[in-house]
Amino acid sequence: MKSNHKGLKKPELLLPVGTKEMCLAAIHNGADAVYMGVPSFNARGRTTDFTIEELKELIELCHLYDVKVLLAFNVLIFEEELDYCLEVLNEIIPLNPDAFIVQDLGLVKLIKEICPEQVVHASTQMTITNAHAIEFLDDLDIKRFVLGREVSLKEIEKVKERTDKEIEVFVHGALCVAYSGQCLTSESLGGRSANRGQCAQSCRFEYDLIVDGEKYNTNNRNYLVSPQDLCGLNEIEKLTQLQVDCLKVEGRLKGPDYVAACASSYRQELDKMTDQKSRAQNFQKIEKSFSRGYFSGWLHGVDHQKLVEGSYGNHRGPLAGIVENITGQTIWLKSNLELNPGMGLIITNPKISTSNFELGANIYETKQKKDQIGITVAKHIDLSKVQKGMRVFINKDPNNTKDLEKSFTDKTLLKRMPVNIEVYAKLDEPLRIVYQDFQGHTAELLGEEVQASQKRPTLKEDIEKELSKLSTTCFYLDKIEFETDENIFISNKELKTLRQQAIKDLYQLRIQRPSKDIRTYNFTELEDIDNNIESKANVLIRNTNQLQSFLNHVQDIETIKYIILDYEFGKDYAADIERVRAKGLSVAIATTRILKPNEYHHLKVLIRLNPDAILVRNLGAINFLRENNYQGDLFGDFSLNVSNSLSYEYLSKKGLSSLCLSYDLNAKQISNLIAHCNPSKLEITIHQYMPEFHMEHCVFAAFLSNGSSFKDCGKPCEEHKVELKDPYGNFHTLAADQECRNTLFKNSPQAAISSLKGWIDNGVSHFRIEGLNESGEELARKYDLYASFINDLIDEDELKDKLNVLEKFGVTEGQLLFNDNYQDRKQF
Repeated sequence: MKSNHKGLKKPELLLPVGTKEMCLAAIHNGADAVYMGVPSFNARGRTTDFTIEELKELIELCHLYDVKVLLAFNVLIFEEELDYCLEVLNEIIPLNPDAFIVQDLGLVKLIKEICPEQVVHASTQMTITNAHAIEFLDDLDIKRFVLGREVSLKEIEKVKERTDKEIEVFVHGALCVAYSGQCLTSESLGGRSANRGQCAQSCRFEYDLIVDGEKYNTNNRNYLVSPQDLCGLNEIEKLTQLQVDCLKVEGRLKGPDYVAACASSYRQELDKMTDQKSRAQNFQKIEKSFSRGYFSGWLHGVDHQKLVEGSYGNHRGPLAGIVENITGQTIWLKSNLELNPGMGLIITNPKISTSNFELGANIYETKQKKDQIGITVAKHIDLSKVQKGMRVFINKDPNNTKDLEKSFTDKTLLKRMPVNIEVYAKLDEPLRIVYQDFQGHTAELLGEEVQASQKRPTLKEDIEKELSKLSTTCFYLDKIEFETDENIFISNKELKTLRQQAIKDLYQLRIQRPSKDIRTYNFTELEDIDNNIESKANVLIRNTNQLQSFLNHVQDIETIKYIILDYEFGKDYAADIERVRAKGLSVAIATTRILKPNEYHHLKVLIRLNPDAILVRNLGAINFLRENNYQGDLFGDFSLNVSNSLSYEYLSKKGLSSLCLSYDLNAKQISNLIAHCNPSKLEITIHQYMPEFHMEHCVFAAFLSNGSSFKDCGKPCEEHKVELKDPYGNFHTLAADQECRNTLFKNSPQAAISSLKGWIDNGVSHFRIEGLNESGEELARKYDLYASFINDLIDEDELKDKLNVLEKFGVTEGQLLFNDNYQDRKQF
């Protein structure tokens, strides 16, 4: 066994909880903390919501075992929900959760307003990937930041060097292919927002890869954006050396056996209780409970050839082996795993294949022949299509599940904590019993006066035997000390009564917390604002050819407020700034959507170019640009997730000239928000191709090259037009940004036609029209149609008809008209 690193604090081990059984599995397998969802407001809409009473019970249970409870309040909050959020907070804060995990900046502000001492952690949904973002949010008093899963070990080290805030890192579980807080695919396809806990898991779909208009042969690797699951067992030592404060396991939708497997395995790794053999056993134990294949994710940086396996998107379990031969109902293979009757199998095609085959079965019996093992399946299983070279996975192991369940149901295996007992028994003085746990909680009880023994005296052994009967409690006796006279008598009944009361008192002492002061909060009324402001449009351009053509063909320049340049490559920016200004227009440049340590070159270039404004897409960029004395206007983009008046107010006061509203809002929600803030500082995108996935994963490199990163991929993104076709027949354009991150755009545009005039009447003066792949001439025609509509030269029907002619896939109002509140609760 290895020894612990001297002087290094062990990270906290944080496990997911979706049911009481999962909570017990976490507690009794070594979790330091658990996280569970706030009812109605958490990022796992398919879990069963706990009631307030159930939450209270679970929080007290965890605190009894010295396990912290973090409550995930990690969704965007809409304006009409703020009052209800306040009610929920007033109910839950008195339950003494150790922290809230929060995505919405307005919600952080609200929590700190009503209860400044309440601890808040920034969710990974806040898309924090650099120390500048942490510094930007310093005034919110956030204690801990959960970094994006895409941040590597080297980048974590850079973040740690620049901040004293606590840092939490995901080490295990499912990987979203998109940056958390930046995925709009479920919203785009069906009005189900991932930022609202209603993810449709679109990344687990099969997609056709369309290259230059033709379907590309992926050799049956059609799960183009479905990453393997993250497993960081091998990285625990390095994360400890980096002094990461908390290691997080994903999985509130999974089961208690999965929680037990992860908690016990990572606990052993943190405690240095593993060697190579036991680590391999732990890895297999977790794999059997749930895995889509395991990889270290982005902890070692990008590896586009390994992150996405591509041939499947659901649970597989460990690979048992490759089919060598089939005889009758027996499949022969070489395997390093112990295979037993009752195990579940999935037999599937090789990774590279021309067909899509999958067969499930249970092992009926096993046979051994030299270096091969034979797996016999039931007679009704058709093995006629099973061929040599196919893969066999173990996706179910009843014995593994049984062993894991015992870890939190077998009383002899449950977590128990040490107590010391002191006994004071002096003749003619009250009996005094003291129980003390290792956290210093002390229960002291007085009994009756100690009498001299008339028959058999009560011995120390008798007292210890009765006072140490703790098997039905969460304690065990570590040490007992006596200060007693000789020849005394104490009844067993009295000792039992005192023991039971002491344990009851200790329980209460362990679960109680100081009460928090909750202040009354009143939402402020909006002052009257002049709504008679001329409406203007910002036009977002994707490349220099599109810009030049647009400027040559656009007719209504007067209605343009800004031309926003958002290019894959920045080499054309300088010349195009001059082109725009030569037309008498103002120019803005967009930042990348993600900012990581060592990615400041792009921002430095923007500062040197000195455009009239910069469209900022991440919090760190705001901090960096102000810190480096950029003097122009800063516009906040949709990716900052402004979805209520509190988040609007917070960012507005931080120096942003305008804020583009979150794309999670439908038309009604946008109107509600407009009514509660200064509409002249809002920007609404009225014509766009929804940016769905925004990914560190590069589909170009993964499937059109053998390269693992931009260094060796050959840059197929510069040579090919790539689209993904989803199972419903929709096409999506793939584009790379300056840091080689991919964005998937929906090819059919969303147009806010029916709501636009109402927003203008309510004082919104900034609207945005975004281009994508169309020519500059086509974009100019679309813009001129909107300008004519804004200026009352054409009506709504004419605008819609003419846009439908211009757009290949027509236009819809998409999720703007989606008003259903989707909830799909998981049933147990």
